[in-house]
Amino acid sequence: MPSSRKAYKVMSDLVDKTGTGPIIDLGSGWGNFVIPIAKSNRQRQVIGYEMSTLPWLISTLLKQILGLSNLTLHRENFYHASLPAASVIVCYLYPQAMIKIQAKLLLEQPKIDFLISNNFALPALQPDAVIMLDDFYKSPVYLYKIADPGTIQYSAKY
Repeated sequence: MPSSRKAYKVMSDLVDKTGTGPIIDLGSGWGNFVIPIAKSNRQRQVIGYEMSTLPWLISTLLKQILGLSNLTLHRENFYHASLPAASVIVCYLYPQAMIKIQAKLLLEQPKIDFLISNNFALPALQPDAVIMLDDFYKSPVYLYKIADPGTIQYSAKY
């Protein structure tokens, strides 16, 4: 399920405040988020994970057409992948997936500085910010500092 434009904007703004390291999109789908984020952050490595064949093929084709050498797309189950260290993980998944991601981060402990989630919270971790979108559902975007890389500023209203 793709995120709304407002969610993309908030998530993109938050990603821009997470440093200069790699960006990982868990469930990158058709590339609706991972392609624009790779285009606007050409100095950063961007990594997407997607299991569904057709969305992965389309996003891979778009990556090639746009010449996004900073973008790597894996057709792989990210639960089984050895995630690299990254400045930020971005996701829009469902509650059970967030439980699995939380366990993966806490047990495997890859160096991840931030996690940004559209709509669904990590159940056992307190978010550092919850940004309520001005949309029909008043959707939340959650920001978690997984590591402590310093203070992040997030004052914009969406």
